[in-house]
Amino acid sequence: MGRRSFGGRRRPLHFREKKKFSPKEKGFDVCKLVNNAAPAIKTKEYNTLNSFDDFALDSRLKRNVAAKGYKKPTPIQDQAIPHALRGNDIVGAANTGTGKTAAFLLPMLHKVLNDRSQRVLILAPTRELALQIEEEFNAFANDLGIRSVLCIGGTNMLAQIRKLKKHHNFIIGTPGRIKDLFQRRLLHLESFRNVILDEVDRMLDMGFIHDIKYLLAQLPEKRHSLFFSATISREIEELIRTFLQDPLKISVVERETAPNVQQDVIRIRPDQNRVDVIKDLLQKDEFRKVLVFGRTKRGVDRLYKALFQKGFKVDSIHGDKTQSRRQRALRDFRENKIRILVATDVAARGLDIDDVSHVINFDMPNTHDDYIHRIGRTGRGDKMGIALTFVDEK
Repeated sequence: MGRRSFGGRRRPLHFREKKKFSPKEKGFDVCKLVNNAAPAIKTKEYNTLNSFDDFALDSRLKRNVAAKGYKKPTPIQDQAIPHALRGNDIVGAANTGTGKTAAFLLPMLHKVLNDRSQRVLILAPTRELALQIEEEFNAFANDLGIRSVLCIGGTNMLAQIRKLKKHHNFIIGTPGRIKDLFQRRLLHLESFRNVILDEVDRMLDMGFIHDIKYLLAQLPEKRHSLFFSATISREIEELIRTFLQDPLKISVVERETAPNVQQDVIRIRPDQNRVDVIKDLLQKDEFRKVLVFGRTKRGVDRLYKALFQKGFKVDSIHGDKTQSRRQRALRDFRENKIRILVATDVAARGLDIDDVSHVINFDMPNTHDDYIHRIGRTGRGDKMGIALTFVDEK
């Protein structure tokens, strides 16, 4: 997909084999998985050009922004919101967790407040990210009389169809479900003159490129487009050239990983069982709230059961879980009802979960980009975090 290839031929992984990819097979330089964290206060602070009061936003929107506790704009918000309000197409490059959602929701809500005929389509790569966008939308749209419909897989389509028949200005969804609804003539994309693509690079990684091109082609030729991505690949550049009108490019990506994430490796000797190793780690007091990443659905289930049987407060999420179970697991993790969440990379992008003390790569990620987004779940904001990666010794 136009990204760096991190190595070697991928072999089938079977549940009983317990075969692990070595760093050499994956093409990872183990040295890059070790990095001492620097306190966040040592990083150069961004000097904002605007306050939220400075933005030409409806006063009701500013009220909801203040109610959400937002003090000053993040860099992507500071730079993108004024241009989006002026109607510019935007390509925003920013790391995950930098406030991209507000950067596109606030200008679009303002536009709808001024013209109720405006409709907005928001595409996200995963159900979890779409849900998170809807939660942000609900907070910003409180008491404004503006409604959205969430269109994602794994949930009741009939309920979504009923909502689509009622008045709404925003559709938030994943490409597959949006395409399905359109092809069933239940969603009329020709009426959407505003489109937002969030985490574009992840959507391409997940194989949505053809669906995205198909959906964008159904929209009016004259439209307002905002694309946000952590990285800009050749495929994304092609989308930009094809579907955007003279876009303004904004980049606030300063470095791949946050300086306040301490990275290290846990070396697994041939005589060790990595499940036993992670159990020993998780019993330590400092492992307060831990996100564990596995590569396969089967492997995640196996690790979850092993930890649950040992009495850990743990749950798991992956693509075969029903959407209600995935939502419940994430809610319990956010509310500290469980302290360990075992997940495939479905949870690596876009999820904003407070106070994750550790990320553990139980299995090596497929690419360096996946590694960056996994460990980005900890050390968020001004907090410190620790990322550990299991590496097999030869």
